[in-house]
Amino acid sequence: MVEEAATFFAAHGVPFNTEGWRYIAEDLKGRPPVRIKAVPEGSIVPIHNALMTIESTDPKTFWLVSWLETLLLRVWYPTTVATQSWHLQQRIYEALVQTADAPDAEIAFKLHDFGARGVSSCETSGIGGMAHLVNFSGSDTVQGILYANHYYHHPMAAYSIPAAEHSTITAWGRKGEGQAYQNMLDQFAKPGALVAVVSDSYDLWHAVDHLWGDRLRQAVIDSGATIIIRPDSGNPVEIVGQVLQRLEARFGSTLNGKGYRVLNHVRVIQGDGVNEDSISEILDSIERLGFSATNVAFGMGGALLQKLNRDTQQFAIKCSEVTVAGEAIAVYKDPITDPGKTSKRGRLALIKTEAGYQTVAQTAQAAQLDELAVVFENGYILQEQTFDAIRLRTVAVTS
Repeated sequence: MVEEAATFFAAHGVPFNTEGWRYIAEDLKGRPPVRIKAVPEGSIVPIHNALMTIESTDPKTFWLVSWLETLLLRVWYPTTVATQSWHLQQRIYEALVQTADAPDAEIAFKLHDFGARGVSSCETSGIGGMAHLVNFSGSDTVQGILYANHYYHHPMAAYSIPAAEHSTITAWGRKGEGQAYQNMLDQFAKPGALVAVVSDSYDLWHAVDHLWGDRLRQAVIDSGATIIIRPDSGNPVEIVGQVLQRLEARFGSTLNGKGYRVLNHVRVIQGDGVNEDSISEILDSIERLGFSATNVAFGMGGALLQKLNRDTQQFAIKCSEVTVAGEAIAVYKDPITDPGKTSKRGRLALIKTEAGYQTVAQTAQAAQLDELAVVFENGYILQEQTFDAIRLRTVAVTS
């Protein structure tokens, strides 16, 4: 690999430290001499704080940390997905606390990951889909579940339910729409089951009022299943409220302990046009209509896993200290044209006080309080996290 890289960079036109990489590959048996410290995964840390530090442990490879910057900075992606997902969890949980009888029991399945088709690669769907599962337990992004199961030692990190998609409805033809819905009931609507059926392939209102609400109404009731109607077009804020009202007219509802209406036999999942703003507006709208947030779940696609970048949470890695002739020297950048890009200087610690997290200079006292723990040293992973442990750190904040 070193020889291959040397040939590549010679042709590429930039210098390559062949001797230094040979030292790592041969003398150190391929184990990079660096120490990485990081905050425990799942910690809720505000921006502008140090989440990790990287340092060389061998004077011969002082240059190595710069090579790792691009690799490690990519944690911006799962961290940003998990952060967005966490904020959405807080908003949905707030609505459940206000309008539902059992918010803690419901929250885990209120934001379903529909994002696999909306990302740039299979690997992206795995990393981003896994990050979302820190906060929720529902996903159709199989790669994300596999990553969580494999890398974080979980038997099954997320779940899903049988669900129709447009082709499984339109394949029956417009005249066969009712038969398509009946087929979903026949195949999957068993007592206690959940079944989702997209219902806007043609005329959503006809489907809700006449197919689900009339022709198939008794079959839905007799099945013992809960049928989740999925509208997939139009203004989501208006559509969800109207669908709830029309379903209530056909299936009825009951009042929960907080005085909000909960539909009988049916629910709604909104998977089109879902983002932070529309989720909040939908929740406000249905609350004004007197419906509990129990009635609604959300499916979020590209906006969950792809519509973000490194600047969303202002991620950067910068050199903060060098050692020259045995002397530690604090270094930083401070561009006169953009004071917002001033970087932190010196050896850093992340401490937690009553006021929250703070990044401070590493003193003897700060070192004792440092939330950054050594996770990798000289080629060995020293700490591994379980997915359950990560989830517990976020749930503690929610509760």
